[in-house]
Amino acid sequence: MGGDGKVYTLAEVSQHTTAQDCWIVIDGKVYDVTKFLDDHPGGDEVILTSTGKDATDDFEDVGHSSTAKAMLDEYYVGDIDTAAVPAKTKFVPPPSPKQTESDQSKSSDFLVKILQFLVPLLILGLALGIRSYTKTPSSS
Repeated sequence: MGGDGKVYTLAEVSQHTTAQDCWIVIDGKVYDVTKFLDDHPGGDEVILTSTGKDATDDFEDVGHSSTAKAMLDEYYVGDIDTAAVPAKTKFVPPPSPKQTESDQSKSSDFLVKILQFLVPLLILGLALGIRSYTKTPSSS
């Protein structure tokens, strides 16, 4: 198709989200993939769910081949206005109270397991010690 170097906003790209008019954004470039929808090995629905946003992560997560990446050139229509695309931030959830309880629970579980092993050994040792201490020599 060959783009003319036009710069699109995300709002403009978001107007092309149907099977009859489908644009996606990958690595800062805008592609009109409408004609490719029927040929996409994963089906058109996979592409349609990636419209109206930056689909770079979706595209990369699948692990497309270099051939598939080269095919994009055929559908290029322009670039995305990077000021209009929200910056990507990696979400790191704060530790939840359950996690800290879980860590405490793990240490107490370890102590319980050690005691479950040692207490019977101590009782057995004590019983054997008492038995040998109280055993009187038999007279022959």
